[in-house]
Amino acid sequence: MFEEEPDVVDLAKESSSYPIDSDDVVYEPRSSRLLVRGLGENDLDEEEEDYESSARLLGMSFMNRSSNQRSAASSYTRQQPSSSCSMPTTKTTVVGILVLVVVALIAMAIYFVPRCTFSKDGCHKTNSSMEQIYPTASNGELFPWTKLRLPASVRPVHYEISLRPNLTTMTFNGRVTINLEVFQETNKIVLHSSDMKILKSTFQDNVVNILEYKPWQQIAVKFSEPLKKGGQYVLKIDYSANLSNSYDGFYNSSYTDTTGKKRVLAATQFEPLAARKAFPCFDEPAFKATFAIKITREAEHISLSNMPKVKTTDMGKGLFEDEFEKSVNMSTYLVAFVVANFSSVSMNVSNTQVSVYAVPDKSDQIHYALNTTAKLLEFYNSFFEIKYPLSKLDLVAIPDFLAGAMENWGLITFRETTLLVGDHSSPIDKQLVTSVIAHELAHQWFGNLVTMRWWNDLWLNEGFATYMQYMSIEQNFPWLDIDNEFLSVRFRALAKDSLNSSHPVSAEVSTPEQVSEMFDSVSYEKGASILLMLNATIGEEAFRKGVIEYLRKYEGSNTQKDDLWNSLSQVTKQPIDVAKMMNTWTVQKGFPLVTVNRTGKQVKLTQEHFLLNADSATGSSNLWHIPLTYVNDTCSNSDSCKQVLLFKNRTGTLPVSDSVKWLKFNYRSDGFYIVDYGDDGWRALIEGLKENVNVLPHEDRAALINNLFALSRLGRVSFRQVFNLLVYLKNETETAPLTEALTQLNHIFRLLDKRSELLLVSRMTTYIFTTFGDLMDSQPWGEENSVSKQALRSALLETACSLGRPNCTNQAMSLFDQWITSNTTKHIPGDLLKAVLSVGAQTEKGWGDLFDTYKHSIYDSEKRKTLEALASTQDVRKIVWILKAGLDGSEIQTPELPLVISTVCRHSAGYLHAWDFVKENWDKLTQKFPIGSFALQSIIMSTTSQFSTKMHLDEVERFFGSLKERGSQMRIVQEATETIKLNMRWMDRNLATLGKWL
Repeated sequence: MFEEEPDVVDLAKESSSYPIDSDDVVYEPRSSRLLVRGLGENDLDEEEEDYESSARLLGMSFMNRSSNQRSAASSYTRQQPSSSCSMPTTKTTVVGILVLVVVALIAMAIYFVPRCTFSKDGCHKTNSSMEQIYPTASNGELFPWTKLRLPASVRPVHYEISLRPNLTTMTFNGRVTINLEVFQETNKIVLHSSDMKILKSTFQDNVVNILEYKPWQQIAVKFSEPLKKGGQYVLKIDYSANLSNSYDGFYNSSYTDTTGKKRVLAATQFEPLAARKAFPCFDEPAFKATFAIKITREAEHISLSNMPKVKTTDMGKGLFEDEFEKSVNMSTYLVAFVVANFSSVSMNVSNTQVSVYAVPDKSDQIHYALNTTAKLLEFYNSFFEIKYPLSKLDLVAIPDFLAGAMENWGLITFRETTLLVGDHSSPIDKQLVTSVIAHELAHQWFGNLVTMRWWNDLWLNEGFATYMQYMSIEQNFPWLDIDNEFLSVRFRALAKDSLNSSHPVSAEVSTPEQVSEMFDSVSYEKGASILLMLNATIGEEAFRKGVIEYLRKYEGSNTQKDDLWNSLSQVTKQPIDVAKMMNTWTVQKGFPLVTVNRTGKQVKLTQEHFLLNADSATGSSNLWHIPLTYVNDTCSNSDSCKQVLLFKNRTGTLPVSDSVKWLKFNYRSDGFYIVDYGDDGWRALIEGLKENVNVLPHEDRAALINNLFALSRLGRVSFRQVFNLLVYLKNETETAPLTEALTQLNHIFRLLDKRSELLLVSRMTTYIFTTFGDLMDSQPWGEENSVSKQALRSALLETACSLGRPNCTNQAMSLFDQWITSNTTKHIPGDLLKAVLSVGAQTEKGWGDLFDTYKHSIYDSEKRKTLEALASTQDVRKIVWILKAGLDGSEIQTPELPLVISTVCRHSAGYLHAWDFVKENWDKLTQKFPIGSFALQSIIMSTTSQFSTKMHLDEVERFFGSLKERGSQMRIVQEATETIKLNMRWMDRNLATLGKWL
């Protein structure tokens, strides 16, 4: 709950409407009237105790000093008169007392005035204690608010926004009219504004002064008379600003069309905290309001916003004003507008006009997105039993866009790569586009219709949208084989959440950097994973009914996690306390390690926190309510075989028949935990796989590989055990286990490569070829329709070619030459393109030809793979150039820089250059990518995660430590140093084993 805080009035700076009465200098016990003047009878609640304490301390300070003076005076009155002195007369005594009283009152009055202290400068010296409570506004006055979160005393009801962007000067003018309602009597209004010049402001048509506190991006208006509870008012602000060049707020974008002409446009990206850069507003999710938007544009452009256009007015001089319908009630981060020259296609879907927009040169690539959106929209309308509430839905491909996509209500914005599908696109490319569309459409219900109250519960938006994207694709596009992708996503989430630097799914956040850092694997992927686990526990139908109940009950409102659990509890027939169970997964970080020890007919179970602790600190004593699932060798490959046990205690037991050879827990890896079976248990499972590879579903086989590598990293099992398990792979044919093993081995290979352990690098290469060589050599190089087989083929051949396997490099070079000779008209299957182009990029001529192709390509999936190939070069001069070009943004778009850095860092030739580049250009990077942003997180982990020496650890700690407020506070910095320490520990433990077994 947000509460109004006590007002502290700076009397020396207030206008004459605040005369100092004699009452104002009287000390009052418990709270100084001078400090809390204007509060009236409002009480302080628990959230305000810290500021009440500050006020009391100041009051006590005044009282103590006055008491000292009074004590000194009384000591003189108690002295016995000298016998040589006559007693004063009564009149003299009275006069003397009056004089002392007057002097004391004057001294107290001077002393208690906040701006006046006993000093050589008198009243010109600021009382520093006051400024410790309230910050100083940009004009030197005290700013009347003390928190990053806004007060809840005043709430917006409706915004009218008028914008006039100039795409020549890259500036814009705006006017915002905010209809307000007062929920608690107050003498101030506080809202957000950032990087704009306030030209004029009125309140109830009277000009008012705006105070600004830039560090918190807040502005305020103070009033001499309090605004009454229930009152409705109007605040108008005229302002101007530059179009942002950092991909958030109202920002400028550009691209070069096929004629070579540079085109400019303006678009928005407000989530999480950038609506305040486009218009003054109450920029927090809980401050929902309606919006009416007008945009002035030139004739060559169109404008789009959340709602349908109502009318266009000719303003003269080639300018037109587009006016849009009044919006539904929504949070500021969902407001959006675009001014550009775009083409579109449309269709009507269940009385909603669905349109897909792109630059004219790519208008032939928008049809797949339109058809996919239509199918998914109908599915969600049916699944949620609540129809999409707007009359239109636009999907827009922005040429220069940092995020993957943004779910603005009615105007979803995308990167071109995540929306456009051309003739060159492979089924894997279509899987990506379908996934992103499904994710953003799910947000129209989870996030837009029902919104988290504050960013600590971001997972209610992102975790649900991520879960729904996989579930909806599995049901509507089974040919995309999305289950393998969801499985690998869960493995990634486990890896992230195993670190001490992780955070709870629902975590306390306050600063902008902390809010930005919530957009990570824990909120998205762990959030989705625990929802999958809950669905598997209570059943699909109960889960769906609970979700529908949640959406209906809180439609148009803001929620927190307990609201969801309560809705699900109402429809759950099983004797499970959903809230109690799920809070163990959301309010504490990490996940459990379940240890299984079998003795005859009894299995002992133990749970503990799975923590890859680099500093050897004690793990948490937390317990999880684990819906433990298991199968055994007598029945292991069907859902009907699954047995369930709710494991809530530290230890437990399970009876088992003598005839059972082995147990496999966490069936199909639906649960978010890792299992250690002990030496005997692992031996039995490995023998079972060697006898019959299909004895377990492919998800379980992949999970065994993932879990064993994780346990090796934890130090629970020897790496020899990993080698023992991987022997069975010679009989494996399924994508999920093969790609998981390949991913884990590639990670170790890169660590060895970066340490220049040349002998072990050679042996690891031989081991990978021994294990996967036959599969690599047997892969076809022609068309393949199965997405699962394409994913396996691309993983195998990219590894084979990067390690120099002749069968791969020769075939790839032949295809590359044909492709270049045909002027890129020779078709190469999309899943093979990256491997083929990366081989071609290793020659001087090949790299030059590729760069020329990159500059002129209009197919974004092909263009991105070309960029990855260019960044895979081993030529140091080219590496340095491509890094600089990505930062500059002229020949390589800056949003692609994280991808460039990640690709460069995979190879030993470039990773140190990339690290030096980040250090040397940190300030420029943080201008492009805000501190805490996902892009910056990616850059930091790409450049540091493969270090495994004390020298590099010290260097990383020194660099980030020197940044202070420019980045050292980020959680990702802790993750980076922790990862390096873990790499060092793993190397110390396993180098000898690798030398012996490879």
